[in-house]
Amino acid sequence: MDRRKFLNSMSAATAATIAGAATLSEKADALEDAMSDAVELEGKRRSTPRMMCHLENGRPPRDPNDERPFLMHDEPNLPKMPAKPTLVDFYKLRFSPASHVLQSAKLARDAGEDEKVVMACLLHDIWVGKLGSTDHGYWCAQMIAPYVSEEIAWAIEKHQALRFFADKNYGYEYPEAYISYFGKDYRPEPYLVHANEQAKKHKWYDTSRKITVNDLYSFEKGVQVEIDDFTDIIGRNFKQPKDGLGFDESKTAHMWRTFIWPNNYL
Repeated sequence: MDRRKFLNSMSAATAATIAGAATLSEKADALEDAMSDAVELEGKRRSTPRMMCHLENGRPPRDPNDERPFLMHDEPNLPKMPAKPTLVDFYKLRFSPASHVLQSAKLARDAGEDEKVVMACLLHDIWVGKLGSTDHGYWCAQMIAPYVSEEIAWAIEKHQALRFFADKNYGYEYPEAYISYFGKDYRPEPYLVHANEQAKKHKWYDTSRKITVNDLYSFEKGVQVEIDDFTDIIGRNFKQPKDGLGFDESKTAHMWRTFIWPNNYL
């Protein structure tokens, strides 16, 4: 390492640590420690956590003296994806933990629901908690639209609103959990009220409503469900692109690539 360059570029905190040492020997030791840390850092690339990613203590401040190139392509903290990833690969390597949607799909299947309902339950919340939660039904519906039937995509989009409104004909009540989440005085935004009213008049209302029916009680602890249990249903209801999700030039390929490389500066 270029010692002069390091001295000119070290942070104020590092300089203060060295200057605060009591003896020349301790100052020299502090300088060597700082240089050793810098050498170790040189071999690494900067990771740039996106604001969309959950950061417990917020986004770290940028160090103006950090001249390392940005970390691109594969994130070392995530499992490497195959060159041509399938939907199952995303469940195993990116949608983890996927227990909620897997349990939801199992409930629908065990209840004898049509495969389109099971498939919709399997996909309905894959956006939640990974890249955000706001309007997750809309984001998810757009993301999977090129690969499923129009009915499944529509049902997933509309479940966003339907979950806030009871329907006695389906035995669906307003979730008690929502009272603790949002408060007793919470009222859904007008666009959700409108979406609910429009959905009730639609020919595919039944499919969307059944997502909410099988969504509510699908957080059971200790219930293990594997994505491999649904490979046949996926094969019949999901159009897997031959070039892999994210690389098939569909209108939503970029969404899948965001899951593959969440920190890329592209």
